[in-house]
Amino acid sequence: MQRQYRLGANRQFNYVYRRGKRVSAKDLSLLYVSVRQKRVGFSVNKKVGVAVVRNRTKRRLRECIRPRLAQMKNGYYVFVARPSIADCSFQELSAQVDALLRKLESAQHREAGRAGK
Repeated sequence: MQRQYRLGANRQFNYVYRRGKRVSAKDLSLLYVSVRQKRVGFSVNKKVGVAVVRNRTKRRLRECIRPRLAQMKNGYYVFVARPSIADCSFQELSAQVDALLRKLESAQHREAGRAGK
């Protein structure tokens, strides 16, 4: 994933944590805030494992997101890993990312429907 699409500053993460909409799957949560830019960040806690495991998890997540970036709407996305993610295969991880993005899309449609009434 290109550096221009990465969330960098701690304040950007805090902004998403405070104002973001959350959708969850078995091993991942996704927080989203609509803004003009498209940025993605990853939060992998020490409970996931040692540094090698955490870094591998972040690399896998980045690779799951890279081909999907073109279809994602502008906004800040933060993927939060749960400890059970260390045992997931890449295919399972990819399926969970797809599921989270679909859940987020449907949640946004439901909100837009309520706002229109």
